[in-house]
Amino acid sequence: MFLFGSDDDAKTDRDIHINNPERNEEQKFLHNRITTAKYNVFTFLFRFLFEQFSKYANLFFLFIGVIQQINDLSPTNKFGTLLPLSIVLFASAVKEVLEDQKRNKQDDEVNNRIVKVLVGSAFVEKKWLQVNVGDIVRVENGQFFPADLVLLSSSEPDALCYIETSNLDGETNLKIRQGLQETSNLLSPEEVSQLDGVIKSELPNNSLYTFEGTLRMGQKEIPLEPAQLLLRGAMLRNTRWIYGVVVFTGHESKLMKNSTKTPTKSTKVERMVNKQIIFLFTILLSMSVLCSFGMYARQSNNPFEKYILMMDPTAASSQFFWNILTYMILFNNLIPLSLIVTMEFVKFSLGSLINSDVDMYHEASDTPATARTSSLVEELGQIDYIFSDKTGTLTCNVMEYKMCSIAGIAYAETVPEEKRVRVGEDGKEVGYHDFNKLAANLESHTTSWHINEFLTLLAVCHTVIPETVEEEPGKIIYQAASPDEGALVKGAASLGYTFTTRRPKSVTITHHGKEEEYEVLNICEFNSTRKRMSSIVRGPDGKIKLYIKGADTVIFERLAAQGNDYLDMTSIHLEDYASEGLRTLCIAYRDVGEEEYTEWAKMYDKAATTINNRQEALDKAAEYIERDLILLGATAIEDKLQDGVPDTIHTLATAGIKLWVLTGDRQETAINIGYSCKLLTEEMSLIVCNEGTHYATKEFLEQKLLAVKAGACSEDAPPVAVSAGGFSRLWGGAKKYKIDKNALPEAEPLALIIDGRSLEYALEEDVKLIFLELACMCKAVVCCRVSPLQKALVVKLVKKNVVGSVTLAIGDGANDVGMIQAAHVGVGISGMEGLQAARSADFAIAQFRFLRKLLLVHGGWAYSRLSKLILYSFYKNITLYLIQLWFALNNGYSGQTLFESWTQSAYNVGFAVLQPVAIGIFDQYVSARMLDRYPQLYRLGQRSVFYNDKAFWGWIANSFAHSLVMFQALAWVYGEGAVLGDGRVGSNWQLGQTAYTVDLISITWKAALCADTWVRFTLVAVFGSIGLWLALFPAYAAVAPLIPLSSELNGIVPPMFGSAGFWFAILLVPVATNYRDFIWKFTKRNYFPRPYHIIQEIQKYNIPDYRPRMDWFKKQVYKVRQTQRMKRSRGYAFSQNESGQANLIRIYDTTRRKPL
Repeated sequence: MFLFGSDDDAKTDRDIHINNPERNEEQKFLHNRITTAKYNVFTFLFRFLFEQFSKYANLFFLFIGVIQQINDLSPTNKFGTLLPLSIVLFASAVKEVLEDQKRNKQDDEVNNRIVKVLVGSAFVEKKWLQVNVGDIVRVENGQFFPADLVLLSSSEPDALCYIETSNLDGETNLKIRQGLQETSNLLSPEEVSQLDGVIKSELPNNSLYTFEGTLRMGQKEIPLEPAQLLLRGAMLRNTRWIYGVVVFTGHESKLMKNSTKTPTKSTKVERMVNKQIIFLFTILLSMSVLCSFGMYARQSNNPFEKYILMMDPTAASSQFFWNILTYMILFNNLIPLSLIVTMEFVKFSLGSLINSDVDMYHEASDTPATARTSSLVEELGQIDYIFSDKTGTLTCNVMEYKMCSIAGIAYAETVPEEKRVRVGEDGKEVGYHDFNKLAANLESHTTSWHINEFLTLLAVCHTVIPETVEEEPGKIIYQAASPDEGALVKGAASLGYTFTTRRPKSVTITHHGKEEEYEVLNICEFNSTRKRMSSIVRGPDGKIKLYIKGADTVIFERLAAQGNDYLDMTSIHLEDYASEGLRTLCIAYRDVGEEEYTEWAKMYDKAATTINNRQEALDKAAEYIERDLILLGATAIEDKLQDGVPDTIHTLATAGIKLWVLTGDRQETAINIGYSCKLLTEEMSLIVCNEGTHYATKEFLEQKLLAVKAGACSEDAPPVAVSAGGFSRLWGGAKKYKIDKNALPEAEPLALIIDGRSLEYALEEDVKLIFLELACMCKAVVCCRVSPLQKALVVKLVKKNVVGSVTLAIGDGANDVGMIQAAHVGVGISGMEGLQAARSADFAIAQFRFLRKLLLVHGGWAYSRLSKLILYSFYKNITLYLIQLWFALNNGYSGQTLFESWTQSAYNVGFAVLQPVAIGIFDQYVSARMLDRYPQLYRLGQRSVFYNDKAFWGWIANSFAHSLVMFQALAWVYGEGAVLGDGRVGSNWQLGQTAYTVDLISITWKAALCADTWVRFTLVAVFGSIGLWLALFPAYAAVAPLIPLSSELNGIVPPMFGSAGFWFAILLVPVATNYRDFIWKFTKRNYFPRPYHIIQEIQKYNIPDYRPRMDWFKKQVYKVRQTQRMKRSRGYAFSQNESGQANLIRIYDTTRRKPL
């Protein structure tokens, strides 16, 4: 319990009046409505416009659109920029609204769920959003809790109930909660409506595992603990109903407190586009200043302006600034207006392809992959670090009893052919028997007594509660806080030893048609220090025995010196089990004399009543009796991995992605699963950090870092300033050291294992960069016993301090929401109703294995497609508008436009828009099969090979060259006033529209050179754009002057299309323009090929892959190394809470009749 502050202090608690809604309304508690949407009616306009104008291109065009309204300044139409910009913003707004509607729809489904609320003396159905603080609600089996509740009573004895918290932490095993004894008898609406009291509660906070408060009933004040708290998002299971008082609602509930507002994320590519738009703006400004200087020089010194045009030379200076603005308007489309909306449209289409991918559809749960936001699709192709939860993400959290070793004989549920029993070279049996043989040996074998004792121990020594199903008499459901214990009890039941009844002081089992009751005298609970649990029981024969199960390391050292004949064989079997990734426990017992037990019970009772360091005293008492054990054997449990997890992790590692597992599980469990799923491999050396103080943690990490650096450095290694974690490097002028991901040296394979307490110190300001540098040099990182906040902090640490890195977080529970939203890309595991992680994520998939295709294929394609789209969009715009520059240099800097305004505006939204769209949606630089077969191709995205500053400036240089070739070629064709076929002289408009046509054909041929994949739409986009222009331009030129809209085009078509120069120009100039590009592409592919060029050849000619032989060899080496590794480290099976279960179990009585 905590101390509540006085009225004079800052408010530290809240009073909740039970059955008194009027008093609660006065305090204006928050409503129970939740929203995870990005926008609402009031914030949409401001937030949307802020996001859009944070993109420099949109901001620039807004500026151009404004100055175009100044009279006599713009050489183009006043609305030539604002109108297209408005169309672009409208299209983006529609996309944002459609995506946000999906979130609103999901929120409405939650807010409109029904729950029964006490009104007067009867329960009335209400929507969740109508629930208020202080309400008493009735939640029935299978329903989610609508808010954070304090448990009053339930249909179970002593106000017990079972909850499933898979929505919170991904764990599917049931947990037990218990109401107060003082309220456990409120079993009807009439009784609970008479309850009068005040709950003094802590203020809303984000701690999922703590709760402090009191319930005042009359003069009595009763402490409230986490055992009475039912969290929003958890589900009531195997309990008919509960009554609870609402204490926290809506966004004040602990679940929502662990969530943050939907963040605004931008991709690495988008940030680079913003930077390069600044470069283009600098080029545009330089061109404008250059032309303004040219006009200034001409007006000041040229006699033609002074004497023929009668212009005042002294006015040149005053016009200089306005001339810069005029040229900025003239050249404004050097920055592509359509780029942003084209990117948004293409991303939306790529998101739709993810949604419709049948390879990522999970049939069992009827769940497709979902791109909840399409704005981040290309980021999927550049991931460097994946942060993953374990339970529910990598594993199913479903334990299965697979194997056991009893008295030196190994048994298995199913025995592979190569492991069946055979006679070894020494004449002894080796291999596994099946469980049928175990049943036969139980009847008649020298080890039958051991088998009986072994199975009896499994059925008796635990904290499981049996539940009978009325609809199916004889069926028993085992409720276990530890899924491992549940699996062991089920395993014993499947072998004929069925646990049927639990009473406060005894348990009953049945086997061979008889019923046996064992008196439970004491339970010594599991904790991470003890690594074991034991029960002291009195059997039907009146004898006292100690039954114990735990990790092999702690059981072996407590064995008796005599009588353990099966130790060697059991050790061999344990190594076999561990090599297959199974969770193992050793099973042992000892007989306890009456006098010894009486003496020990006094010691235990004294320890149980100790005020300070009670747990330590209990551990010492247990240590006294848990000795001289006789080993019976061992069990092996499979923590079932999700399908395809090992292969997925191995493939992602091959792709150069580092995986960090952030889990709430204990260290041993996490390490064991790490080996099972191939996150940890045999060649890896483990760095295990379990320090208890800040100084010890810092010293440990510093020592390991120095050792790793010493091992990684060589004579030709780069200097420290640019090596891995060389913190002497400064970025952006900030006085903060950061790590360059590309400068990390090659070190021996390492894995860092760190527990929650050490991690807390490692994340402190003076240690975090040491921890990060060491972690970045490891192939894998496992953080155990971490809180949701620590998960988010680890992600942010990498995100902010590893330069150029892109992070992805994946999880399935509410405790993963923080890290999902903190990462550049968040992926939620969906497929189960109400999963908060999937709703808060950017992408949702049903299984971890789908991450493989999501990243390697969809991510790889999206990155390469968007890279080509952006570079091509820059290229096509710069090429066209540099022709304007060459024309300005040629016409004496007059500011005259070469192109008609509306056809110029239609360039980006009509005639030159299909080419980048076709490349952006349909292009595949290699097929999906090749991307999956050669995951190393993913590193092209990690290293930004397709889109970087070098590629950008290369395309810009190409634009300069192409535009100059086109303008000079047309200048030679038309010359100074070329005579047309009808005797008239060609006008600048004819030159301009011819140049426009030549440019359109040239950039279309360039698109054809860029495309790696041709589909029907690509053909239509490439050749249809040219046909569309040649068909629509004559019609527009004939109609527009009549409106009047474009008088300069009056009568232009006949002389233009009737000129031989026009046809020669559109046939020859585009070929000449792209000739250099074709030669360069040929040379690069044949003489300087990149890795993906080779894969393209393999794909084209279907060259076979001979790597399976090497894979077979690696598998053989893998088996040998597994055994060597398991001798160093074996995991054991226990995943329950460390304390508190025994007290709940000892008051439970399954024979009591439950209230309706």
